[in-house]
Amino acid sequence: MQNSIRQRRKQLKISQEELAKLTEVTRQTILAVENDKYDPSLRLAFLLADELNTTVDDLFDFNREMGKKDDF
Repeated sequence: MQNSIRQRRKQLKISQEELAKLTEVTRQTILAVENDKYDPSLRLAFLLADELNTTVDDLFDFNREMGKKDDF
């Protein structure tokens, strides 16, 4: 799932390490989420949005190519 975490984090001048501490995950988790290698849990998605002063909807771009619309 594509996201704008890296862009938003850089706008706010927050390091990966700082964001990791604020959201109680490792820096490697932040890196993986930023690089679309890991989809965060719902809890982490909301924590990221909160710490980056945005909404989950604005932070993540759900790509419907993953499945058909009717699959939901």
